[in-house]
Amino acid sequence: MIHKPIKLSFLALLLPGMLYAQNVKKLSLQEAVQLGIANSKNLKLSQNKIDEAVARLNVVKDNVLPSASASFIYNHAEIPTNTLSIGGGDPIHLPKRADAFVGTAAVEEVIYGGGRLKLATESTRLLTEVAKLDADKDQEEISYVVINTYYSLYKIAQSKKVIAQNLDAIASQLKQAQRFFEQGIVTKNDVLRFQLQQANVTLTQLEAENNRKIINYNLDILLGLPENTDVEITEPDNGIKTVHPLNSYVDMGLSTRQELRQLDLRNQVAEVNVKSIKANTLPTVGVGANLYYINPSGGFIPPANQFIVPVTLGATVSWNIGTLWNNKNKVSEARVQQKSVVLEKDVQSDNVKTEINRNYQNYQLAVNKIQILETSIAQASENDRLLESKYKNNVASAIDRIDAETLLYQSKINLEIAKADAGLAYYTLLKSTGKISQ
Repeated sequence: MIHKPIKLSFLALLLPGMLYAQNVKKLSLQEAVQLGIANSKNLKLSQNKIDEAVARLNVVKDNVLPSASASFIYNHAEIPTNTLSIGGGDPIHLPKRADAFVGTAAVEEVIYGGGRLKLATESTRLLTEVAKLDADKDQEEISYVVINTYYSLYKIAQSKKVIAQNLDAIASQLKQAQRFFEQGIVTKNDVLRFQLQQANVTLTQLEAENNRKIINYNLDILLGLPENTDVEITEPDNGIKTVHPLNSYVDMGLSTRQELRQLDLRNQVAEVNVKSIKANTLPTVGVGANLYYINPSGGFIPPANQFIVPVTLGATVSWNIGTLWNNKNKVSEARVQQKSVVLEKDVQSDNVKTEINRNYQNYQLAVNKIQILETSIAQASENDRLLESKYKNNVASAIDRIDAETLLYQSKINLEIAKADAGLAYYTLLKSTGKISQ
């Protein structure tokens, strides 16, 4: 009986840890991107816009089909004055009431409408393709935001590793300083300096953990995960990528960027609009068939020879001749609008070129930073080793020892951040070409 409370208390202590472990999710960079795309609310909205455009296209296609209508009318008439006398002839006696049934059915088909229906279908189809490119662009944006956030979390994780190493080294130095103080080799001030350094690095560790929680929460939202999920990232491939010449990325961007392809489609839409306006000056030709059912007998099912069912066939030609002179300025307006699209593409193309060049140079800079920082770490390591030896031999001050150690670990943090920045810079370069996954 005595052991039960102990067991329950032990389980109570383990339960928070068990629950926490259940909320840890390990994700690679590609898995995070796929999850972000699958759960993105923006992409779902983009897909809905595509569905809307496809539905609109189907509506326009339906307008090409023949139109048909049918109606059935029942009329009842009361005739109070049913005697009619005209001139001096015999009066005409009408019934006091009468019933009649009239039915019609009609089918009409436009044989030639100046191509307006075909042009409307083509214009709507092109706008549907524009909506699809919007979705592609949104997917690229979502992918990049996930990659950016993932790398931010990676930088924090790497910084925390270096900070932890730094704290271990400081703890060792502090023990050594305390031992030297006890032996009378160093003063109390040296011990305090190491304790102060330990406190400062601990504060840095707390700030890093706080930033990790903020970025982790943002990543949870992006990926559609529960907001208390602790994302455990795997180290992305930060190896230096072999890049192609700048011109190859520029050419790729000019042919792949969604906004440039959209402007090409909008140029085609503008051309279709010009043709559609010109089509308004052309005549319309249609054919139709009408069937009538006329039953004045009063009975729903009339006796023989007391109803008629005439069928008519016809063709109509209509032409709004006024469009020949009042449509000219509409065509000019449409041409100006089309030219605006062409000019806008020229502007966007220049923007794409400058963006790709900037991202290309930034990646080159990030790679060069890595090489310089690797050299600086080697130098800082040698400096730290020398000052450690001098401090042990009491020929260097605690300040010099702390400065050397701080410089070394700061260089290590800078290197990890530079590697992550280079990886992100490479994806930024790919994004500027219009396709992150190449």
